[in-house]
Amino acid sequence: MTTLAARRDPTAPRDADTAGRTPPLVGVAWGLLIVNTLGSQGPETLVAIPRPIAQAVTMGSLLIAFTLALLLNPRLKVRPSAFLLLLTLLLVLSIVASARIDSGYGALMRCARLAMFLATLWLLSYWWRGTVAFVRYHITTFAVVLAVVVAGLITAPGLAMPEAYGGRLVGALWPMPPPQIAQYAAIVAGLTLLLWLGRRTTASSVLLFAVPALGLLLLTHTRTATFAMLAGLVLAVLSLVLTTSRARKAALGIAVGGGLALVAFLPAIQGWIRRGQDAENFTSLTGREKVWDALLADNRTVTEQLFGVGLTDKSFNGLPIDSGWLAVYHEQGLVGLTLVFGFLATLAAVAVLRPPSLERACAIFLIVYCLMASYAEVGLGDASPYLLHLAVAATLLVSRHDPARNPHIEIETDVTEWQDGTNSKRRHRTHFRGGTVQGA
Repeated sequence: MTTLAARRDPTAPRDADTAGRTPPLVGVAWGLLIVNTLGSQGPETLVAIPRPIAQAVTMGSLLIAFTLALLLNPRLKVRPSAFLLLLTLLLVLSIVASARIDSGYGALMRCARLAMFLATLWLLSYWWRGTVAFVRYHITTFAVVLAVVVAGLITAPGLAMPEAYGGRLVGALWPMPPPQIAQYAAIVAGLTLLLWLGRRTTASSVLLFAVPALGLLLLTHTRTATFAMLAGLVLAVLSLVLTTSRARKAALGIAVGGGLALVAFLPAIQGWIRRGQDAENFTSLTGREKVWDALLADNRTVTEQLFGVGLTDKSFNGLPIDSGWLAVYHEQGLVGLTLVFGFLATLAAVAVLRPPSLERACAIFLIVYCLMASYAEVGLGDASPYLLHLAVAATLLVSRHDPARNPHIEIETDVTEWQDGTNSKRRHRTHFRGGTVQGA
């Protein structure tokens, strides 16, 4: 499998790199978490995949990820995390709201899935050390998913860009709608470009990962993912301008090139944004506002307003909600909205207070992307790629000076004293895993 070419950070201590190496199976567990969020419904595929089989694949991947994390971390060592703590409180709230009789067994099953999802994140938090390791896992796994999309486009172009979706790119081998593909493509492109700007990957990786991802993003004609990616990249690059000359050149290039492209290709850009929609559909966000208005006008009890109706399939009266914030309000109520705002505000505040670095820039990109996309996409209150994006941001914001960042270093001091005539001597020996340092 093709992986993202890495360059070692010249500012990182070599001893920390060798002593605190993350086991490869951690990346496998992370990839399986992403597979769990792929979903099992969508457009027609080249080979029909029965929904029970698709669900068995996604749920089976979560079970394997949890098992791997438990085997890798049998002592249940976890890193304190305000982000995961607030998510755990959101899980408790979801269970309380879903325990009502009229919520059905489906709500409790979704709670069980979210519980295992969060348990796996807690177990993997032992390896959250403020490095770009999980960024690379993220890019690599989503790149594999996008490769499946490309394979479907090559083998069945008619199914990959069907008229039923307005000629937008969909998954022809695994059911994936255009917004889902666009999200993956935007994340891969944005993170790869940031790694290149921070001199942590090569130009060949940009050509192999970022450029095809941008092409797929354009083929999906998805405005939400595109605008969210652009906003995240602009803020992330601005946070890097004081640390690297490449970022300063990129910021200048974005300003000049973006202005020229806007002037030269304005009609084409407007056509791509409108997607052939009439004024009513365009201004109502493809009918989303009608569902939002109906959801907000629905008569709710005080309990439903505070705690929601429990986890659902993110629909209201049979129509998709397509808003992260309104979906949380519908399922977990005002208390859920408070918890979601809490973990997003916590991540944003920590990112602002961190000194400039590539890790901080990648975290800013992911946080801004999720904030922008949450207006028209669901996923903030349930197991989803958006929670994984934010989890990666949390791994990046772990302080480099935190002693727990390198938990694998073991220090043992052996002091030996002996008498030699009238002179006394003392020998100190400090043992590090992977080497010995001696002093007198």
